[in-house]
Amino acid sequence: MAKFRYLARDKQGDTVSGIMHAMDEDDLYRKLKEEEKFLISTESGMEDLATRQLPLLMLSEFNRELGDMLGAGVTLVRALTILSQEETRKPKERAVLTTVLKLIRQGEAISDALEQQNGAFPLLMVNMYRAAESSGKLADTAKRLAVHYEKEHQLNIKVKGATVYPRILTGLVFVVLVFIMTFILPQLTEMFDSLEELPLPTKILFGISGFVGKNWKGILPALLVAAAVMVMLGKMPAVRTWLDQIKLKIPVIGRLLMVIYTARFARNLSSLYSSGIPIITAMQISRKTIGNSYIERQFDGAIACLRAGGSLSDALEKIKGFRKKLSSVVRVGEESGDLVQMLDAMADSFDYESEMAVNRMISYLEPVLITLMAVLIGFIMIAVMLPIYESYSAIGSSAYY
Repeated sequence: MAKFRYLARDKQGDTVSGIMHAMDEDDLYRKLKEEEKFLISTESGMEDLATRQLPLLMLSEFNRELGDMLGAGVTLVRALTILSQEETRKPKERAVLTTVLKLIRQGEAISDALEQQNGAFPLLMVNMYRAAESSGKLADTAKRLAVHYEKEHQLNIKVKGATVYPRILTGLVFVVLVFIMTFILPQLTEMFDSLEELPLPTKILFGISGFVGKNWKGILPALLVAAAVMVMLGKMPAVRTWLDQIKLKIPVIGRLLMVIYTARFARNLSSLYSSGIPIITAMQISRKTIGNSYIERQFDGAIACLRAGGSLSDALEKIKGFRKKLSSVVRVGEESGDLVQMLDAMADSFDYESEMAVNRMISYLEPVLITLMAVLIGFIMIAVMLPIYESYSAIGSSAYY
């Protein structure tokens, strides 16, 4: 959460200024509007020390336990007291929940208490709790969030688990190459120096090995500097947006990411809209949960379409990076009057499709990486064995004559 210095106009038409905590400018606009003030201009100030978001599994368990206790008639303060005192919780998680409990005892609403934890709780959860406080369905909302974060956690686990083998294989290729270039090839240098002419593969291999061996003290810092520059460039909004756009165009992987982004957006939008949050506000919140800045930037046009009176399906058609099926399903939901159920069903469908896509991606990556490893090792073996074979052939020919 950030601090914003703002200039606004109140309902009497007077200009007022001040400082307010908000997630972003849209959140600041909403908060000022609730105070019957209209934002004129704003300037972002120093950001508070942000707390990392709590793990999805912890959020799922927290919401499920809270929903069950509230549904059973336990008071909110008592339920949070029990949850904050669980011995299995990590100290950081217990400290966050204890702070929330103190704020609620001081009269704060649970949504405001969660929002003040500097990012520990997602914006989606904060706004759904705020809507639930107005409707009196806090227990139902907590249970819905529990299911939501459990599915999100399961999808992340599947994606991370699917990339374990390729990472191990890539690391193994790197280790083998370093071992051969560092320990094996230097022992063969003297033998090959006695030969008059080396084959081209051997020249290339020993040229690379010699360059790395002589300049490794300069190569290592250069690699570290290059990595630091890449990280800094990756944090620039324009570069990050360009990279996120490129990701969507990568064969196989781009299609998988589109499925994941579409499923995530559909589930978030369904959760927010079913909680009574207006569709424009739900869109503004959902855009922050997608995980792709290229898609997020296109929401400005979609939200403008909604504010102009357009339908949600028409607005979503303007966004590149989602599956085309999204706008079609939303249009059916709008016509049938059951948008929430259609979004939930589509999210479940895309969750399954993403799981299948991950499995297909791994089935493609494994042979590709194995083939790459075989080609690299094969090239090294040919480069080493070819001069030996030629030298034996030359010896045999001279003995024959």
